[in-house]
Amino acid sequence: MARMGMKIISFFDVLRCLASLLFFVGTGLGDLSYSIPEELNVGSVIADIAKDLGLDVHGLSHRKARLDSDGSSKRFCDVDLQAGSLTISERIDREELCGAKTACSLKYELVLESPLELHAITLQIEDVNDNTPKFLNDKVKLEIRESAIKGARFPLPEAHDSDVGRNGIQNYKLDNSDHFALAVHSNSDGGKYSELILENELDRENEEEVRVSLSAIDGGTPQRSGTVEIHVTVMDANDNLPVFSQPVYEVSLAENAPSGTVVATVSATDADEGAYGEVTYEFSRISDKAARLFTIDSLSGEIKVIGPVDYEEKHEYELRVQAKDGAGLASNAKVIIEISDVNDNAPLIFVKSLNNPIPEDTTPGTEVGIINVQDKDSEGNRQVRCSIQENIPFKLNPSVKNYYSLVTTAELDREQLTQYNITITATDEGNPPLSSSKTMYFSVSDVNDNAPVFVEQSYSAYVTENNKPGSSVCSVTARDPDWRQNGTVFYSLLPSEVNGVPVSSYLSINGDTGMIHAVRPFDYEQFRSFKVQVVARDNGSPPLSSNVTVSVFITDENDNSPQILYPTPEGNSFMTEMVPKAALSGSLVSKVIAVDADSGQNAWLSYQIVKSTDPGLFTIGLHSGEIRAQRDISESDSMKQNLVISVKDNGQPSLSTTCAVYLLISDNFAEVPELKDMSYEENNSKLTSYLIIALVSVSTFFLTFIVLIMSVRFCCKTKPRLLFDGAVAIPSAYLPPHYAEVDGTGTLRSTYNYDAYMTTGSRTSDFKFVRAYNDNILSAGNTLKKSSHDNSDCINFFDNGSKYSTLVRETFLLPSQ
Repeated sequence: MARMGMKIISFFDVLRCLASLLFFVGTGLGDLSYSIPEELNVGSVIADIAKDLGLDVHGLSHRKARLDSDGSSKRFCDVDLQAGSLTISERIDREELCGAKTACSLKYELVLESPLELHAITLQIEDVNDNTPKFLNDKVKLEIRESAIKGARFPLPEAHDSDVGRNGIQNYKLDNSDHFALAVHSNSDGGKYSELILENELDRENEEEVRVSLSAIDGGTPQRSGTVEIHVTVMDANDNLPVFSQPVYEVSLAENAPSGTVVATVSATDADEGAYGEVTYEFSRISDKAARLFTIDSLSGEIKVIGPVDYEEKHEYELRVQAKDGAGLASNAKVIIEISDVNDNAPLIFVKSLNNPIPEDTTPGTEVGIINVQDKDSEGNRQVRCSIQENIPFKLNPSVKNYYSLVTTAELDREQLTQYNITITATDEGNPPLSSSKTMYFSVSDVNDNAPVFVEQSYSAYVTENNKPGSSVCSVTARDPDWRQNGTVFYSLLPSEVNGVPVSSYLSINGDTGMIHAVRPFDYEQFRSFKVQVVARDNGSPPLSSNVTVSVFITDENDNSPQILYPTPEGNSFMTEMVPKAALSGSLVSKVIAVDADSGQNAWLSYQIVKSTDPGLFTIGLHSGEIRAQRDISESDSMKQNLVISVKDNGQPSLSTTCAVYLLISDNFAEVPELKDMSYEENNSKLTSYLIIALVSVSTFFLTFIVLIMSVRFCCKTKPRLLFDGAVAIPSAYLPPHYAEVDGTGTLRSTYNYDAYMTTGSRTSDFKFVRAYNDNILSAGNTLKKSSHDNSDCINFFDNGSKYSTLVRETFLLPSQ
């Protein structure tokens, strides 16, 4: 039956443990309570907390569920976010945690974010019979006088079992005793103690020492016991027990009391005299933790501190002190030590959530962090105030319990400040107050809110014409204060046209450096400047851009030689100027007209005679190109005068062109045939034989021509004699494209008036004669030609494209002879 009873009890105990595991009680709005046995294995599941909260596993993980302990440095359980359960993370020893207290619990706070929620979780720790009852000493010595009467009682040391309730000490058992019986009693706090009862009187002469074994038995399953050996020495009679001054000593001890501090002094007296009245003190029952903190002086009864006392570790200690006289009689008293709190713990700051980095476009009032503040002290010592430094765009908003939300108060700008060091200071209300600080580092992430800005409002580039393809024109630079790709600038040319041609045909730009290069050579004479738009675009999303105007100016280079407009460049014909024999010194006999397509000093022309038939006869204006008689013309001067004129510009290096001017000193067209010889001499023609034949043919008609000339001269006797002293009118067809007249460059002013007279045309042309001079002025674009349909001396006009050329002179009227 006993065994069956044991089995039944064991079965019910198992059921009780299982019921404790499954016990769940709601303790308020969102509060949870569970009951679990101590010593569960790490990883054991306490409860399905997701189900109890009405959440799914994903919701528990998404809301960053976590446990915060209140005032405990150890974390005995944790939340398994994958399974949604509450599990054991560290072995729980109820005796270490709660000592002799029957009720033992752990309190946690389950924190959920988005939105912030707090759920109080209470774990009731049920005792497991994992401690064996034990006595303070291995041996107990008693001295009993032989005069002790039957029924005398002798207190025995109380065994200590760290377990509580049913698992604590339930009974004592005495073995191997012929003289004694055992009486078991209960204390006011539920503990058990025993007394020896003398059943058979002792006879010191027969037995000086009696040994018995005392066992303390708990009520747990399986049952545990501890044994102590009692040595009884039979002595003479001692009929008085030590008596304490008070049965319970209650004292208060400040935490952090230094070693050696006297906690309390117990005192007991014994009415006996001599050795029977001498009292000594010792702890009869003390926990292992208390034994490391306190000691008692066996003679004075002073209880002193020998270890660090911490209020946050344990608030109260209970000690049992035994007073024993010299004969071994003893009595017990209780000492309760209350530990008072001292403000020795600074507040602790915990960052529970932190959004870092913070985008710079975050709106004011955005929550960027959650702060929790704890203080292990009690009452006023644990009241905490939190603050942050001023002049930053953040503030702390108190939330639930000791939680604070860190929110922004203004817009952030990464270009002005890239990071913030926020120092949170927590101060308790103790005396003196303690404080602690924690610095959080926030970086501001970039948003593409700045467009590239060019260093200059506009750019001007000067490029010399005939530049090499690929040469650098100029460099543009744009700055973007944004970060990384948002601040990376790329350059491109805005599509446009220059003179109808895409600008990309003239320029290219390096997208990374902003260096602009010429794609092909420029020609100053084609165009002198143009503008292009450069776009700077960042790599943000969406990208931002800005434009700048680059003005490119082409500078002139002396790459064009002077161009002779008059006399006509030698080709299939040549031109001859008629100079009157009566020309005086300084008379204008001809003019060389030249232009230069370059500009500036590159187009400043100078004229020089480099070769002449008679070097002292003619001179040329250095900058005007006017050929004048240097002295009066005499009869001895050669009729045929050939001048080689060099026209040179003022560039560096200078370029030049030469031309030949043929002058005929004569007042009579009858001398014109001799011009052919001059033409041959100058050109060294290879057609000498052909010219001889031509001259013979011409001579056949010579007499006829003489008659005609004489007739003309006779008719013109009343007309003024012509003195040739003018400049040459240049047909518009001689002017080069895009040529612009510039004063002082050697070109002819358009305000001169000229008359046209016939001269020799090409090498193969016949002589044509002019009839009477008429006052009409011929247009510069026409020449004279004898009509093939009219035998008269009338002159027709035709374009410059014919085989004849026209000699144009400025006319002056002389008196008739």
